[in-house]
Amino acid sequence: MSGFGSDPVRRLVTALRPACATRGHCARNADSGRVASVAGATAKRRLRGALRPPQLRGAPVFAVAAAVVIAGCGTGAASTAPGSATVSRNLSAIDATGARVAAPSSAQPVVSLEQQYVAAVKRILPAIVQIRTSLGLGSGVVFDARGDIVTNAHVAADSTSFAVTLADGRQYTGRLVGTYPADDLAVLTIGAHGAKPAAFADSSHLVVGDIVLAAGNPLGLQSSVTDGIVSALGRDVSEGGGIVLPSTIQTSAAINPGNSGGALVDLAGKVVGIPTLAAATSNGAAAGIGFAIPSNLVRDIAEQIIRNGHVVNSHRAALGVSVADSLVRAGAIVVAVQKGGPADRAGIIAGNAIVAMNGTAVPDTEAFATALAAHRPGQAVKVTVSQTDGKSKTVTVKLGELAAA
Repeated sequence: MSGFGSDPVRRLVTALRPACATRGHCARNADSGRVASVAGATAKRRLRGALRPPQLRGAPVFAVAAAVVIAGCGTGAASTAPGSATVSRNLSAIDATGARVAAPSSAQPVVSLEQQYVAAVKRILPAIVQIRTSLGLGSGVVFDARGDIVTNAHVAADSTSFAVTLADGRQYTGRLVGTYPADDLAVLTIGAHGAKPAAFADSSHLVVGDIVLAAGNPLGLQSSVTDGIVSALGRDVSEGGGIVLPSTIQTSAAINPGNSGGALVDLAGKVVGIPTLAAATSNGAAAGIGFAIPSNLVRDIAEQIIRNGHVVNSHRAALGVSVADSLVRAGAIVVAVQKGGPADRAGIIAGNAIVAMNGTAVPDTEAFATALAAHRPGQAVKVTVSQTDGKSKTVTVKLGELAAA
């Protein structure tokens, strides 16, 4: 799970190097801090070929000249050589007769895409805050002009004090309004201090392939941005501890510790999701696989918390049981049944082991939570249970709604 670390910046200083150094366009002298141009045949070959910006790959050769405009390295603003703007607007080529012909229209979007990136970053960063708790650092998004801030429940965790730093450096003490761990969302407030709220998009309009940017404070590096695409939609992802996030957005934008609670935005700079975790293997993080809670769910849950102090309508299916894992029996072992709840009405009792839902195997509690997250309240599902005498039975259960918190 993408969490956050405690003030890791000092430990990372020696490991960090400018991104431009890895691209081959410039290199930073570690002693002087000056930026020196890399000259020679190697740099020329890179400019011509493999190190073109990603948006240039596969583009006509006319676009190579645009690399001069957008590939420079600097301290934050793009380096632009005199006259380069004119070059980008008047790209041309020589045909077989020697006559100058206009470049195809595909060359022009190279510049406009960069401008969209810059505009999106300028729009979202003022709404990104850093949240410091007794456990470490995380991110948050200013939700409204009243100073409400939405973040992940695991960022707020069990903390009682929150130091909130706005993008402009102003610092405030935050107060917890409420949390909803089932969807890993929480709301803090700093009161109306002129914090600029983010704009939220309709996440139902996302399609696989959309360009997105992740903004937050990874590893304590405030107001950092990474980019990627929407890799998949509708992913049900387990956070562990019986919590499964339904219908998340999978993205290739880097989600690092400290990004939790920040913003995943589209090219209009509008929030489409809240980054919450990254995939991991036994060898560490799996690069390019991160997950965000869709903005439509974020708005719904955050508005309920702000209005009521807690969630009153979870929209999450529930079976009305408490379950646990067993070392000697497969399935999700039922340890308690809600009286009058869906499972109780279907004849499921404590001691039964839920081993399948709608024909899908349920080997443990995590698989049970994942299977349940795929359904909605009111749906009828077939639940197979193994009884203590070893016999199995399948019952039909009309799912209820997960209790509000």
